[in-house]
Amino acid sequence: MTKKIKIMDTILRDAHQSQAATRMSIDDMLPIAPLLDKIGYYALEVWGGATFDSCLRFLNEDPWERLQKLRAAMPNTKLQMLLRGQNLLGYKHYADDVVDKFCELSIKNGIDIIRIFDALNDARNIKRAVEATKKAGGTVEAAISYTTSQVHTRKYFVELAKEYEKMGADIICIKDMANLLLPYEAYELVKALKDEIKLPIHLHTHNTAGTGDMTYLKAIEAGCDIVDTALSPLGNGTSQPATESLIATLRGTQYDTGLDLGLLSQAADHFRGVADKLKSKGIISPNVLSVDIKALIYQVPGGMLSNLISQLKQQGASDKLPDVLMEVPKVRADFGYPPLVTPSSQIVGTQAVLNVLSGERYKMVTKESKDMLSGEYGKLPMEPNAEIVKKVIGDKKVKDHRPADDIAPELEKYKAECAEYLEKEEDVLTYALFPQIAVKFFQNRQAAKYKIDTEIYTDKTAVHPV
Repeated sequence: MTKKIKIMDTILRDAHQSQAATRMSIDDMLPIAPLLDKIGYYALEVWGGATFDSCLRFLNEDPWERLQKLRAAMPNTKLQMLLRGQNLLGYKHYADDVVDKFCELSIKNGIDIIRIFDALNDARNIKRAVEATKKAGGTVEAAISYTTSQVHTRKYFVELAKEYEKMGADIICIKDMANLLLPYEAYELVKALKDEIKLPIHLHTHNTAGTGDMTYLKAIEAGCDIVDTALSPLGNGTSQPATESLIATLRGTQYDTGLDLGLLSQAADHFRGVADKLKSKGIISPNVLSVDIKALIYQVPGGMLSNLISQLKQQGASDKLPDVLMEVPKVRADFGYPPLVTPSSQIVGTQAVLNVLSGERYKMVTKESKDMLSGEYGKLPMEPNAEIVKKVIGDKKVKDHRPADDIAPELEKYKAECAEYLEKEEDVLTYALFPQIAVKFFQNRQAAKYKIDTEIYTDKTAVHPV
């Protein structure tokens, strides 16, 4: 029986988030966009994750304009984004009205498929985004954050997928952000999901530990429908397995993707130049390019690894990376085994850094660590270490309901706060997600427009009347 495997390429989002701290600019993307649109991908991942933050903070780009330009340049290919459920693209929970508007405008501006996940696999935290996406006419890909622990069994993941199916998901994604899903377990997990649910299965992994390609092959043999890959210049290492390699492997088999290696090669040539530029700027670290089997021990995803490297470099403590990597699984265990994906990866990672640099575990504790142990992010997979909970939050009562239930509608409040900068509806959401950097971005935008207007006025008045 022939089963054509669908490919989603992450070159415009997760590939450079994993290897280059999300620093690829829209100018690096648009020249090759028409060719990408011809390849015949199932979808391209172009938005979400850390792109929104990075556009504003480092690239002086409006993330909404980026999405609009990519939509216009690739009219024939589905565009996908990654959304953190009730966190959207920020690092805290937002009110339901903000979630509704964000999903609506994401689809209005060009997104077709929204991959929605919660860092703790708390289904309550994705429900509103699922409903909002469906209402706006988008495709919902509900994602399981894959990890390993005594609680994260095959049965656990199957039951979660069934819950997502009942919630209205169109596709189930296994989101293996740290390359922890090994080939034979991938086969068994996909097979178990296929036996219990009727939805397509989409597998996302990385190649951090060097097992990604094999994981994809076994998952495909078990019935997986869609896999994520990245064009080779930014593929492998902490990124996704390389697109061209998998296409070549499946060619001529019952799983043949039908994609043209010649077109893929042309696209790769363009991104090779982009990757070389990012390397020359020191943005791509050698640490993220090679196989590191320690990923299976520390469970550190690529984006988290690059963040840890950056944090330690800023503190002049790069030599402490091995100690921090050893501390990460200990903090994770203390916190009830949350999967390491944004924002839990940043919370656990930053706490591990503090534990190592301060010389005493939990001597210094971030607000986010306190919030996680207080239930502010949702229900932890397991009960956290009672001794650590006591040390960090004392006798504070742990929240046992959906955190967003406590958040009153916020959209009008955000609109009022940034009224002087508003030029379009999307600006309110930009401000809601990243108020400080949004204001700076808006001020720069106004200053640039004032400069242009002044130059035009000066040019007009410079012409002497006859």
